[in-house]
Amino acid sequence: MGGTQESREIARAIARLKLPCLITVTTQAATHLYEPSPQQHILVGRLNPEDLQPFLLEQNIAAVVDASHPFAVEISQRAIAVTRDYNIPYLRYERPVSVIKQGDRAGGRGEVGTPLRSQADLGEAGGQHFDTLSDRGDEAVGAQCLRPKSQSLHPEPQIIELDSFTTLLQGNYLENQRTLLTVGCKILPRFQPWQNRATLFARVLPTVNSIDIALKAGFTPNRLIALRPPISPELEQALWQQWQISLVITKASGKAGGETLKRTLAQQLGISLIIIARPPVAYPQKTSDLNQVLTFCQQTLNPPK
Repeated sequence: MGGTQESREIARAIARLKLPCLITVTTQAATHLYEPSPQQHILVGRLNPEDLQPFLLEQNIAAVVDASHPFAVEISQRAIAVTRDYNIPYLRYERPVSVIKQGDRAGGRGEVGTPLRSQADLGEAGGQHFDTLSDRGDEAVGAQCLRPKSQSLHPEPQIIELDSFTTLLQGNYLENQRTLLTVGCKILPRFQPWQNRATLFARVLPTVNSIDIALKAGFTPNRLIALRPPISPELEQALWQQWQISLVITKASGKAGGETLKRTLAQQLGISLIIIARPPVAYPQKTSDLNQVLTFCQQTLNPPK
């Protein structure tokens, strides 16, 4: 179960073992992650939970390696249930989490904290603040020139980990913030009530569906950017500065999902960062070690006699 950067490495390693492998991805674009191989077949399409059982049986699947996105909870839970019912070996490859370093300010899981500082407060506190040479509102942000007022780093930028989007939206974290959402398109409708209480921007995938969902959630075209990851550090930083962002919301998606880069930029620019923790899933077995994945595949498809 692929579609992630890690699944590309897993598929490449399985191909070197000359083991037959079927890879599932949700979009045609994701197929470009994988190198052509006679041992591999790529299936494009959204595999709904109710389709998973007949799919595994029809394809005569002998083992499942779940390398789907950490937030693709529904399909993982269904795969766990089906593989258990039909006694199909299952292994979750879990990308490593980014660890909050000493000096980061972390709110407890589920804790509704105090309001974040405003953009002006962040600048006055010593973060990298920018004077604007234009004062024509959001529509003119693209034409604004930004110049650093101070190159000093904020001594302790706010990096807060929350347990869920519900906790985020029930708190006052977004109040009066210029907020960049890098959380995918599916969750954007839940932010619609905040459109009049904060200045919200979103980065989404460059697909018609993603942009349509964002527009219906109240995001205007000048507050949307459609990009496919990975995002370079230079482009990420330029986007935050272009939109004069004071708060970034992201998922705990690990280094491969850009979380580590966002932590670094937040500290460098003195911009607050809120990280939504991964949903809890009771995986029967999981690993972050590629060698263990390969051993699992070999033992399953070529069991010792």
